[in-house]
Amino acid sequence: MKRLALTMAFILLSLIVRTVYSQDLTAVEILKKTDSVITAVKDAKTKTKTILIDKDKNEKIRESEIYERGKDKRLIRFISPADQKGIAFLSLPDDVQYVYLPAFHKVRRIASSAKNTNFAGTDFTYDDLSTFEYSPLCIPKLLETTNETYILELTPKPNVKKDYSKLKMWIRKDNFYPVKYEMYDKNGKLWKILERRKIEKVGNYWISKEVEMRDVKANHSTKMIIEKIEVDTGLSDDIFTERYLSKVN
Repeated sequence: MKRLALTMAFILLSLIVRTVYSQDLTAVEILKKTDSVITAVKDAKTKTKTILIDKDKNEKIRESEIYERGKDKRLIRFISPADQKGIAFLSLPDDVQYVYLPAFHKVRRIASSAKNTNFAGTDFTYDDLSTFEYSPLCIPKLLETTNETYILELTPKPNVKKDYSKLKMWIRKDNFYPVKYEMYDKNGKLWKILERRKIEKVGNYWISKEVEMRDVKANHSTKMIIEKIEVDTGLSDDIFTERYLSKVN
């Protein structure tokens, strides 16, 4: 009996220690863990269905292919319908971005002043599409802890230029995957809401199979649904170039 009581006491103490430790995580630690989960994939190639939904619930459907490598390389290209085919975006290290519009047959570098522009009629700005890690860019504050999530408030660091004044992020406690973002404009009003759904394990990584960005002001949203994904296939650096950006299959 005495041994059983000691065992139960030890188990209870272990549970208390783990609970206290999880509650004692700082906002900075939580955000860094979240960044590490989001950027864990070495490289990925996805085929995605993109649905644009207007205020009257009318839908426009596009197909795209997305290539990603590491924390700071991403290429997005529409492959259908015909009037959108070939429109592409490339994000590279050091905040370098390019866009390709087949109608002009020219790759154009995106100026810093234009990074708040929506990409090809979607609700994602160029800046939204290039953001991988938040911890180098934002100061986090832990607003609330629930049974399932941490809720952080992020504000851009003094030397970082963003179009939002703050961002709220809901992060799952079990795997540190972010499931919801609220973005506020310079006047502190809610601007956009991003939700990540259908979060599944692909290989060793957590992946969201459905992402929706909703512009509250415009009453318009863009939903991206992954139809096929391949991870860690050894994507070549040649993909993340201006030359490949202008390639139309």
